[in-house]
Amino acid sequence: MSPSGTAPRQEGSARGRPRSEATERAIIESVMALLEDGVPLAELSIERIARTAGVGKATIYRRWSGKEELFVDVMRAAEPPDPELPGTSVRDDLVVLLESLRLRGLAGRTSAILHHVHAQTKSSPNLWAAYHDTVIVPRRRLCLEVLRRGQENGELRSDTDVELLNDIVVGPLLVRTLLRPDADLPDDLAERVVDTLLQGLRPVSG
Repeated sequence: MSPSGTAPRQEGSARGRPRSEATERAIIESVMALLEDGVPLAELSIERIARTAGVGKATIYRRWSGKEELFVDVMRAAEPPDPELPGTSVRDDLVVLLESLRLRGLAGRTSAILHHVHAQTKSSPNLWAAYHDTVIVPRRRLCLEVLRRGQENGELRSDTDVELLNDIVVGPLLVRTLLRPDADLPDDLAERVVDTLLQGLRPVSG
C-alpha cells in the first residue's frame, strides 16, 4: 500500500505489547471523527481521543509518543491512495495523476480533515516534513517515472528537463487548489492541462 494509504504505520512495534491494527485504526478514525465535527487539533487531548476511541490513554501512548506523532498517521490516512496508472501512454498516465490531484482539491474544499492537515502542516515543521516525505515525495517520484518512460519510448523529446517538466505538469492543479481555492476545477481540467503541454513536448518528426 502507498504511503498515503490508510494502513497504520508499522514502525516502532517493539514498544509495549504486540500492536493491534484494529485498535490503531479505531484511534485514528476517532481523531478523524473529532476533526470532522469541527474540533480544532489544538483542543484534541490524548484523554479526549482515548475516550472517543474507547481505549485507555496508555494504549495510545504505547503506539505514539504524543499528539503530534499520532496526527502524522492521521495525516497519512486522510490522503487518498495513489492512483493506479493505465500504462498505455504518457498522456493517459499524466491525466490519471492530475485527475487524482483535482479530486483531492475538491475534497480539500469540503473535508475538515484535509483542511486541518493543510493548516497544521503549515504551522509545524515536523508535520510538514512527515507530509513531504510520505505524500509529496512518492507522488513526485511517480510522475517523474511517467515522464522518463515517455522519453524512453519516444513520446516526449529526449532533451526535456523532466524535473522542471514535473513542476510544470502539476503546477496548474496546485495553483487552483492551493493558491486559488475558489477557482473552478472542471471535470475535463486534467485532460486540458496534459493535452496543452504535450502539444509542445512531442518530438518533431522529419
